Amino acid sequence: MTALYEATDPELCAAPVEASQAPAPEPGRAPGRVGVVLVSHSRDVAAATAALARALTGTPSPAPVAGAGGLPDGSVGTSAELVRAAVTGVDEGAGVVVLCDMGSAVLTVKALLADGSLGADGVRIADAPFVEGAVTAVVTASAGGDLATVLAATDDARTYRKL
Repeated sequence: MTALYEATDPELCAAPVEASQAPAPEPGRAPGRVGVVLVSHSRDVAAATAALARALTGTPSPAPVAGAGGLPDGSVGTSAELVRAAVTGVDEGAGVVVLCDMGSAVLTVKALLADGSLGADGVRIADAPFVEGAVTAVVTASAGGDLATVLAATDDARTYRKL
């Protein structure tokens, strides 16, 4: 419920959030890579999944990826404010792909996209499994894939069979 309140009125549950602010691309300068945001009910799950995805890129300079897990106080839940900060932090001007674990994470991101507070023109939610989608998104973005290519890679992760 907290996430739904935040998504509709950020002042209700706003808490100070520290996030690295990626500089906006300079006019006339090409955008950077597609950013990836991992929205989970758990801060630890989001952080561990981001670390795994970075590690599997095979490059010392992976595409920007950030977790938006849990509530600002560290408890389990989904925070619209943390999602906004994460999107801002990874946005290099080439778009942002958001992966959600379940339930209110998905509803929160959809509400933020609907109200335009995530810069809806360059932010897309991926319909993919959380871990596999995160890895394919970060690997593809790190290789220079554009927004459509990163989304297609996450779509492939959704259909990957293990047996």
